[in-house]
Amino acid sequence: MKPPVFSHFFAYIGRLRWIRRWGLMRNAIEENVATHSWEVATLAHALAVIRNRHFGGTVNPEAVATSALYHDATEVITGDMPTPVKYHSAVMREAFSDIEHKAADELLALLPADLQQDFAPYIQESLWTGEVRELVKAADRLSALLKCEAEIQAGNREFEPAAQQIRQRLRDENLPEVIFFLEVFAPSYSRPLDHLLGD
Repeated sequence: MKPPVFSHFFAYIGRLRWIRRWGLMRNAIEENVATHSWEVATLAHALAVIRNRHFGGTVNPEAVATSALYHDATEVITGDMPTPVKYHSAVMREAFSDIEHKAADELLALLPADLQQDFAPYIQESLWTGEVRELVKAADRLSALLKCEAEIQAGNREFEPAAQQIRQRLRDENLPEVIFFLEVFAPSYSRPLDHLLGD
């Protein structure tokens, strides 16, 4: 076996913890990209399991969770671009999409050549299946909604418009596993710890 090639890949990924999210808004609760990515991965995994268990799905929950774990990995190069800026116009969307693709290629190039094909299906969103994309995007929105609701509960009304927009988007998408999560799991997010342990 050849000696391993020196790689900066995971040192880069580890720096996601230093990239703040929601940069254009006043935050009562700070959030970084690493924490967000973990939450999206757990939510995406749950949505995949719920789809399979309750709604006849056959999606691979582990592939969904892993894709979600890396879904914002390119932000270690690009930084976090606030949604209102990123989607301001078709020109901005297209330009930022191109930057994200190039950042994904740069990240993959940091890996030893024999590992690149193993990570590409998770880091390059263009390689995701339709179901994986749908569930990761839904989990990303769900995570954003939970963040908005936590901010509102902490007295930060600046997040109210974002919460309304995200709720409407989730209603419009009408994914049954998201509705299930919102009905069964989401209400507990606003309860105190003692209540979570007690019933």
